Amino acid sequence: MNRRHLTLAILLLVLGLALAGCGGDDDDGGEAAATTEATTGGDTGGGDTGGTAGGGTTLNGSVGPGFTISLDGTDGITAGGYTIAVNDQSSEHNFHLTGPGGVDVATDVSDEGEESFDVTLEPGEYTFVCDPHASQMNGSFTVG
Repeated sequence: MNRRHLTLAILLLVLGLALAGCGGDDDDGGEAAATTEATTGGDTGGGDTGGTAGGGTTLNGSVGPGFTISLDGTDGITAGGYTIAVNDQSSEHNFHLTGPGGVDVATDVSDEGEESFDVTLEPGEYTFVCDPHASQMNGSFTVG
């Protein structure tokens, strides 16, 4: 095998390994979905009867199994206490929420399953990402 063929073979091997390293079930054709649909969260006993008003509403997050990440219930959201309930469906992804007031909560990349976080959202811009794939898997919302 001449040097040119060897270089090409190595390049193809490295490219194949890089693609395999991104892993995951890519059911959506490789495009990340970042949604912030308005949905009524469940009442967690805080006296709030749903919607996106602050004070005891649950926001439902999801990550995986493909390259998808979402947080429902953030349209028109106001400041207050919330539970972020995350369904982490992949050991190759995580759900990481950051924003004003020191909000910084995340699931572990290697873990799967349900996890909840109690947070107090203040007015401002919040972001959620999958840390290993932040350029593809991300979203944001604004608290008024």
